[in-house]
Amino acid sequence: MAFASILITGGSSGLGAALARSYAGPDVALGLIGRDEGRLAAVAAECRRSGATVEAAAIDVADGAALGQWIAAFDRAHPVDLVVANAGTSAGPGRRDPCEAAETTLRQIAVNLLGAVHTVAPLMPAMAARGGGRIALIASVAAYRGLAYSPGYCASKAGLRVYGEALRALAAPHGVGVTVVCPGFFASRMTDRWDGPRPLMIDTERAAHRVRRGIDRGRGRVTFPWPLAWGLRLCDMLPARLADAIVRQIRFRIRPA
Repeated sequence: MAFASILITGGSSGLGAALARSYAGPDVALGLIGRDEGRLAAVAAECRRSGATVEAAAIDVADGAALGQWIAAFDRAHPVDLVVANAGTSAGPGRRDPCEAAETTLRQIAVNLLGAVHTVAPLMPAMAARGGGRIALIASVAAYRGLAYSPGYCASKAGLRVYGEALRALAAPHGVGVTVVCPGFFASRMTDRWDGPRPLMIDTERAAHRVRRGIDRGRGRVTFPWPLAWGLRLCDMLPARLADAIVRQIRFRIRPA
């Protein structure tokens, strides 16, 4: 499937930047959203060298009003047929903290979950009216089972996964497809802040290839690596006391940004 107008949030680094570079080419309009102006400008310049028309803006996806205004203008100029809600953040309590600070949890929900809603909602009416397009939501395998040391992150990604599953069923009669992506570990600035095991980690370009392949094929779900995803899903089916004991053994800490 070929897309002519693509909007990507979190496009200044990591998976978002890799997807932008992958899709960039002649006759493609890219809308890139990120918070770091310097990195965003570098990715935009690289995509323009590949022949794409690029519009970029430094906007926090938690700012729904500013994001919605920019997206509406971009869609009027370049009717979007693919939107990738990729922007995300991670944090967590210390290993000995009894809970995660409220502001830490709320920030992750604001970016990872509500930021995706702020991205998708302005486009849905126009995409439905046009009778086509695809929405890709970048969740995480952490959406399948809450981990003891990242409650806010897991909650935000679980909410995003379920939001996407519901949205897919809702949007399909209008000709709009939804791909829910649940990746495991891949090389990124976020992963660099992770102190602890990173099972089955892959490089960013390989992750982007898997995500793009699933989107282009119109798949409803893209999940990798399967051993990690199934392990977390099976863990969630165990009695709570046993499952909790297992996830407490997955010891890690997310260093502050």
